[in-house]
Amino acid sequence: MLAGDTLSGLFAWVHGPLAHWARTRPQALALANESCRLGFAELHARVQAHARRLDAEGAPATVLLQGDAGTLEGVVAFLGVVASGRCAAMGDPQWPAGVAQAVAAGLSAGRGAQAEATPLSPFYIGFTSGSTGLPKGFARHHRSWAESFRVSLQDFGPAAAARVLAPGRMSHSLFLFGALLGLWTGAGALLQERFSAPRALAALQAGGAPLLVAVPSQLVLMLEHAERRQLAPIEGVELVLISGARWLRERTPALRQLFPRARIVEFYGASEASYIAWMDADPSAPAQAVGRPFSNVDLHIGSHPHGPPLPPGQPGLIWVRSPMLFMDYVNRGDATAALRAGEWLSVRDFGYLDASGLLHLCGRESRMLVTQGKNLFPEEVEARLLVHPAVAQASLQGAADGLRGTRVHAVLQWQGGAPPPTALDLAAWCREVLEPFKAPRHWWLWAGDWPQTASGKTDHAAIGRALAGASPLLEPWL
Repeated sequence: MLAGDTLSGLFAWVHGPLAHWARTRPQALALANESCRLGFAELHARVQAHARRLDAEGAPATVLLQGDAGTLEGVVAFLGVVASGRCAAMGDPQWPAGVAQAVAAGLSAGRGAQAEATPLSPFYIGFTSGSTGLPKGFARHHRSWAESFRVSLQDFGPAAAARVLAPGRMSHSLFLFGALLGLWTGAGALLQERFSAPRALAALQAGGAPLLVAVPSQLVLMLEHAERRQLAPIEGVELVLISGARWLRERTPALRQLFPRARIVEFYGASEASYIAWMDADPSAPAQAVGRPFSNVDLHIGSHPHGPPLPPGQPGLIWVRSPMLFMDYVNRGDATAALRAGEWLSVRDFGYLDASGLLHLCGRESRMLVTQGKNLFPEEVEARLLVHPAVAQASLQGAADGLRGTRVHAVLQWQGGAPPPTALDLAAWCREVLEPFKAPRHWWLWAGDWPQTASGKTDHAAIGRALAGASPLLEPWL
């Protein structure tokens, strides 16, 4: 579909290929949702009209999109901002008014388009949850995402240049990335205004999108719906890209049955780094394995990237060097901010490389607990608990202890219909594969809706506050 893998010319810009496809494939599907279909010529015309309106209004150099226009219209507005030479900050419609106002106040107040914009100019500001309570903004330039698109084709093959189903809000960078990948390659993208597992499966069954980009929770809902309705295998899916949270690898055989011709890939990345490592989903893979680095990524494990690397199997800070790194944070002062050392970046994740070069992810530095004089990464224990058939959600927390340094607490939510195990059963379940000190000693049930961040991940900080404040939502499990 693309002439070579060069990033020169239009393809060095995230929005650049849109004009090319509008000329060469004007009627081909560019974007579609449940009720609207736009060809490349019509999409390009609408994007250019939006850009002209911004110029006429003297819009600021950074435009905050609140996300309330809808998914498809949000992509059109996003592209209009970018085509005008400005930077689009993608907000979340679920932000409280006070948060949205604080984010807007922290954005650049400069007026007009960026002077002499280049592929190294910022085009996008996304937001993740920050430790200060405000969303943490990160700025990206065109080349960082254009290089991500290019390496997708290089590492995943021709299936990465197929039409994409990206069934999530564009405030989540994974789905925005998926939609823009489809536009960049000229294959187009299918969107959902609100995620629906039945509609997503119907679109895939109809052959509308050979490439599916999804988070694990969406795939679980698709599997459950397919099982209830006894759906036939969907032959038209060629590639499934999974990210946003740990994939439940024990569900991989079921996913292969549903998509028998698909390559199922899970990848590890970060908002600040884009792609880092990837692997074909394998239920027999080590629990902490996240794959091998992308072909344009270098890894270093150690306290500093210019020092000696740690030997295989020894955990340390994961440092990344690639052309896909972010520019900088928009709002500084966050205690969880990434570390920079020249061309190298660390998002403060700890992990190790094994003797074969496979990257294993231990967890985030900010969540590490010290108990009985040893380092414990909650993510490892949570992953083990989530494999238990009775456990739907899990969060590991630490509380100060004068003897052990930290007492380890587990907060759980049960799967519907599954008989709940005892705390002793769960502790034994953990000790089957983990060192004894990693097994929680205190167990709690969460009585309400499971706390989640805007991106759909467990809000461990909210659960920690509830535990510290003896919330009535927590019930001891004995």
